[in-house]
Amino acid sequence: MEKRQNFSRKREAILAAIRGTKVHPTAEWVYQQLKPAYPDLSLGTVYRNISQFKNDGVIISVGVVNGQERFDGDLKPHTHFICTSCGAVIDIPGEFISQRVNKQVAQEHGLQVESNEVIFRGTCSECLQRH
Repeated sequence: MEKRQNFSRKREAILAAIRGTKVHPTAEWVYQQLKPAYPDLSLGTVYRNISQFKNDGVIISVGVVNGQERFDGDLKPHTHFICTSCGAVIDIPGEFISQRVNKQVAQEHGLQVESNEVIFRGTCSECLQRH
């Protein structure tokens, strides 16, 4: 029974790490954050749990930035700005595509639209100040 309880503690810690940051972490970041508290944690365990969290809809994938998939535990309506210079992922609150547009696209093309996403790309304010 102890092994099962330890597993769920790790699982909760992985989810808490993703939900508790605004950096839109990679699996590697989560692993590095939790390794000191969970010395027997493996990167594979982090990846497996993240995959399950995505399937369960409790986190979302922001996409691949600089070769690594980034995640978000904030499910409130918002989109992201990705800096093409430093790779920062920044939350932009609000809804950018209305349900009306989803219905219009569905009708015009004979599709069933389940979701959509808008991602802004460019240079963040910190990179602009540096250059």
